[in-house]
This record gives sequence, C-alpha cells and structure tokens, in this order.
Amino acid sequence: MKPAQKIRVIVVDDSALARLAIRDALAQDPEIEVVALASDPYDAREKILQLEPDVITLDLEMPRMDGLTFLKILQEHHPVPVIVVSSLTPAGSAKALEALNAGALDVLGKPDGSRNLRQLSRKLASLVKAAARSRRRQPKTVAAVPSSPALAPVVPGQFSSRRIILIGSSTGGVEALRSLLPQLPNGLPPIVIVQHIPSTFSRIMAQHLDQMCPFTVREAVDGEELHPGLCVVAPGDFHLILMPGGRGYKVRLTQSPPVHHCRPAVDLLFRSGAELAGRNAVAALLTGMGVDGARGLLALRAAGAYTLAEHEDSCVVYGMPQAAIKLNAAVDIQPLPRIAQAILSALSRPSHS
Repeated sequence: MKPAQKIRVIVVDDSALARLAIRDALAQDPEIEVVALASDPYDAREKILQLEPDVITLDLEMPRMDGLTFLKILQEHHPVPVIVVSSLTPAGSAKALEALNAGALDVLGKPDGSRNLRQLSRKLASLVKAAARSRRRQPKTVAAVPSSPALAPVVPGQFSSRRIILIGSSTGGVEALRSLLPQLPNGLPPIVIVQHIPSTFSRIMAQHLDQMCPFTVREAVDGEELHPGLCVVAPGDFHLILMPGGRGYKVRLTQSPPVHHCRPAVDLLFRSGAELAGRNAVAALLTGMGVDGARGLLALRAAGAYTLAEHEDSCVVYGMPQAAIKLNAAVDIQPLPRIAQAILSALSRPSHS
C-alpha cells in the first residue's frame, strides 16, 4: 500500500530561532514535512515557485517586505493556504485581522521567546492540516447561492427576554462572522459568540465587527447582563458560559482547563445554553476544525433549541459542523448566506422539538 503523501510546508519568518522552532514543532507530526525555510518574502517567493508547498506559515513583521503585503500578492498571483504565526500585540492583532481579510486561513499567536513555539506544536500542526484539507476540497457552488433577502426591522419587545442566539466557530470563522452578523437586524435577542481565537485578538475582532453591524458588538465582560441589541464575543483564553441574570442571562468568564484543546470552547457555551435557555435558544455552529461544539449542539437540540449547522459547501473547514451533523445535532443545515434568515425564522417560532 502506497504511503500517504505528506503535507508540504514552507516556513517564512525573519527570525532564525522562530524558523527552527516552527520547523521542529511541525516535525513532531508524521503527516507534515517542512520542505523549506525562508527568511523574508523574496526568499519565500523563489522557494514557493520551486517547491509548490501545500501550506505556508507566515510572520507579519519582516524586513524588505512585510508579511501582509506579501500575503496579498501571494493570494492574487499564486494562492496557497497561509497560517499567520505572529506576535499578537494590539498593533499586531490589527494586522492579523487584516491578514484574515486578505486571505489567511487562521492566526496563531507567537509567544514571547521563539523557542516557546514548541509548546504550540499540536495547535500549529492541527491548523496546518486543516489548511491543507481546505485546499484539497473541490471548489463548491456556494457562490451561486443567493444571500438572505434584507431582513425586516425588529419591533421592540417582539421577543421574549428568555430568547438568546448562540454562535460557535473556529478556522474560517472570522470571515464567516463578518458575512453573517451584518445581515442580522438590530433589536434581536442577545447574541453570544465563541470563536477560537488567540488572546489579544478577540477585542480587535469585536471592535471591527461593531463597525460593520447595526447592533453593538463587544468583547464580553465577566458578570455583565445581556440584553437585546447586544452581541458579545468570548475573550481569547477565557471560556464563556451563561448564568441566570435579571429576566434573562449574564456572562461568566473562566479559565478552567481547555476543552478539546480550546479555550474558549464552544461546547461549554452551548451546554450552558441547553441548561438555562433550552427551547428559547437558537444556535449555529459554523466553519471550523475539530469537534468542538458538536456535543453542545446536540445538548441544545435535546433541550428543544433550534440548532443550525453550516453546510459543507460554504465551510472553509468542515470539521465542526460535520461532527455535529453526524451526531444528528442540527435541526437545520444551511450554507452561510442563508443562516441569517434561518436564525430570524427560528426566532419567530414559539418553541422547537
């Protein structure tokens, strides 16, 4: 039997220590082969054309040409899946968000001291494998699926104070949220989001979404009460669960151990929603690698919530929705352009089985 072909990776970073650390971290996975190291985009360009890698890891702060400029050129002329590995200072987080907008598949924060990258070997290898799978999937026809029509304005007080919208996402999720959330009208029940994201990046992402949406989007604060017209995003490195608060819910942030190697974890949010909101919840599980959120979505469905999974055709990475669908956790399966309408339709129903 012919052995499976390894995933070929080029590491682009101006730090020699970082290049070696990333190479060594990826070398621990037998499915991955680092075929070249590059010190800057000019060096990388020649090696990419020669070696045709499956995935590139890319630093953003480099001499001669910054990583963001290189990424934009690369995606235009020679598209290759890119994982950004960079120091996510506040300024760096803004650049990382721009990198996602420019076509990077995901972002991994570089810890202080390049040698500590070895601690992230499992996460980095998982992202590389997800990136390779995203490239190898055949192009779908999702571009032909029309977006939801403009949604009608919401009447104040239209929804019960017990209603809530829960969303989970991972790889490809930042762009999915940028597509989904602006379609939703103001005045909906509170929206709570867990996106797998590095710490320091969640606040920048929330601020960016806030500028795009007709309702308020911000990073969640421990203990705050949720209300209609508010969307909160779990801070990076903190789990977010729902607690009783007022007539509805409040937020609890914890740093309990990771779940599915993730913190925040979608499963914890969804399970708390199943316990507290039950049939009053509408939940959507979007693109992402792994299985986080699948069992939580199943718990929500069992509690009577209306549960949605993103259709394979629009997923960057189909892992999380696929895991939920295999468990029969989704009441409905829709491509991303139709999820906003599905959420609003679900909210108009008094209860769900």
